[in-house]
Amino acid sequence: MASYLSVLVLLCLAAAASAQLSPTFYSTSCPRALATIRNAVTAAVAQEPRMGASLLRLHFHDCFVQASLTLSLLPNFDYGCDASVLLNDTATFKGEQGSLGNIGSIRGFGVIDNIKAAVEAVCPQTVSCADILAVAARDSVVALGGPSWTVPLGRRDSTTASLTQADSDLPPPNFDLANLTAAFAVKGLSRTDMVALSGAHTIGQAQCLNFRDRIYNETNINGAFASLRRGSCPRPTGSGDTNLAPLDTTTGTLFDNVYYSNLLSQKGLLHSDQVLFNGGATDSLVRTYATNPTRFNSDFAAAMIKMGNISPLTGTQGQIRRACSRVN
Repeated sequence: MASYLSVLVLLCLAAAASAQLSPTFYSTSCPRALATIRNAVTAAVAQEPRMGASLLRLHFHDCFVQASLTLSLLPNFDYGCDASVLLNDTATFKGEQGSLGNIGSIRGFGVIDNIKAAVEAVCPQTVSCADILAVAARDSVVALGGPSWTVPLGRRDSTTASLTQADSDLPPPNFDLANLTAAFAVKGLSRTDMVALSGAHTIGQAQCLNFRDRIYNETNINGAFASLRRGSCPRPTGSGDTNLAPLDTTTGTLFDNVYYSNLLSQKGLLHSDQVLFNGGATDSLVRTYATNPTRFNSDFAAAMIKMGNISPLTGTQGQIRRACSRVN
């Protein structure tokens, strides 16, 4: 009963926090905030299209890492969309950047630092790093040709981070459909949200170590596609581990629905991609998104809003960091 009550209290707190978010949160306190973020993101993505995927991934990896249900009730613990992923290690905690899902691959910190500096210049200690991540993710998608959505704002920044929690919360690339579904469900995201959010893999790249087993050992893969990927990902473990390959080899710098068409042709790069279309419960949704880009864009935008509402800090919780990499 005590455990049930803890879960119930947490869900109520999370719902209350989400209700406090508002797209007009900075209309009076920092009316230039959104334009400042958009201009910086647009410039960064124009210089390096891959940066759009990196900024989107930062927001995802921030929101998905949160404390256990009971520990989350503590005022200074790591919540969800709280910019904890941006914190460098300190003497008191090891942060998320060194986790299995982040080390050697998560990037874009310099761009976020530049955006934060620009926002601080117009509105000192007003706009949180967590909100910057949420807006930058949206603006990155738009800059690469994808849909836009209204971002609820008012998140505050955490004062700690957790390497252990990042290791346990970030879905690895070898997850099967059941594990993926469970990992998203525990964050309050539906199966539809999961499939739609996976469409973010229409942009970005993956490391060889994360798809080597698929291209050499799995059978539900297009032969020519596997052969192509083997060219930059040698079989011996440790050889070429950090070599990169596009998650979408067709239109990899354009945010579109081709990712799903690739799955229909068994050209998903990661195991966790192809399991979405492999005779399971999500096959029909993949087919829908492959043929209906409007439906994909709509569902993706809705899922991004839901993900951005995972246990935010609001009100007087947390702080507004002056620099995103460290607490005040």
